[in-house]
Formats: sequence, structure tokens, C-alpha cells
Amino acid sequence: MTTLLVDTPHGPARASLHCAHEPRAALLLGHGAGGGVEAPDLVAACHAANAVGVHVALIEQPYRVAGRRAPAPATQLDTAWLSVVDDLGERWFDGLPLVFGGRSSGARVACRTSVEGQAVAVLCLAFPVHPPGKPEKSRLAELDGVEVATLVVQGENDPFGQPPSGHHREVVLLKGDHSLKASVADVGRCVGEWLDRVLRPLD
Repeated sequence: MTTLLVDTPHGPARASLHCAHEPRAALLLGHGAGGGVEAPDLVAACHAANAVGVHVALIEQPYRVAGRRAPAPATQLDTAWLSVVDDLGERWFDGLPLVFGGRSSGARVACRTSVEGQAVAVLCLAFPVHPPGKPEKSRLAELDGVEVATLVVQGENDPFGQPPSGHHREVVLLKGDHSLKASVADVGRCVGEWLDRVLRPLD
């Protein structure tokens, strides 16, 4: 693993690189609002991606690197994310297709930036469809705005809601809640199989 700091307009972000042999693509994964890149589902996704020939960069947003717990506004998260994408795309992943992803808040960032960042696919772990108990405050528009193949892995009892499947969007429901801790092995299996399938036309 290689860890490096990447300058963004909102302070340094941190990228932990987990490299695969003979890479076919790179997956960039962001963390949830209150958690870090050590979340079990992110770790499982990382291992699964490496196993099918995909480099992984686990991205910590500048507010986390600075030691703050409260997340930055969405526009700052997106700007910082795209800065990291540009930097790693040139320095480490040159010529490789890029897959964007993350858990919870990180999944929202991946969706919102997928078009501008030219992602070839998007991976969402525990996408927060709405705040708990507030289904009227839907964030489905962010998912619907993604124009490439999308996998959403969601806990059956997630209080943040269940997104519907749709055009080029697969939704896999697993046992557990928003943390996905109850189905970590299944998270890895789903992610590995999906990555292998969606990247095959690009090999």
C-alpha cells in the first residue's frame, strides 16, 4: 500500500493506493460522512477489486485529514474529489478507465461527479436515499443523474431507504443495515463479480 497527500482547493486529501497486478482499471472509493476508509464494506470492496485486476484508491476528504468530524458542504466535497481524480489519473492511473465509488456520503459524491470526472461506472455502498424517517427529502436525483453502469449494494434494513433498480442501475439487497457489517463477505463477492462484468467490454 502507498499513502500520499493530494492538494485540493480545500486542503490536502489523503489517498491510500492498493495496487493490482496487470491492472485493467482503477476504482476510487470515498468514505461516509462520519466514518473513514477503514469501514468494513470499503475494505471488502477494495480486496475484491484488487482480485479482479483493479487498482484501488481509498480517498479521505480534506475535512477528515484535518481532523474535523463534521463533513464539508457538498460542493467542497465534489471539488476536492475531482482534484484527487485529476491528480491520480495523471500520476498513477494514466490510461486506465476510472470507476467512482464510495459508501453513503461518498457514494453521493461519486454519483454527482461521475459525468464531469468521466467515470466508466459507479459503485454505491449504502446509498442514503433519504435521511432516516424523512422519505420526502429524497436524493434519488443524484443516482438518476449517473449515465453509466451503476451497482448499489444496500442493507435490507437500511433506515436511509432503498433505491429502485433502473436503466443501467443494479440494486443488490443484503442482510443488515446501513453499515453493511452483517454481509461484508457478500459485499466483496457482489463488487468483484460486477466489476469483472462491466469492465470486460473495456479490456
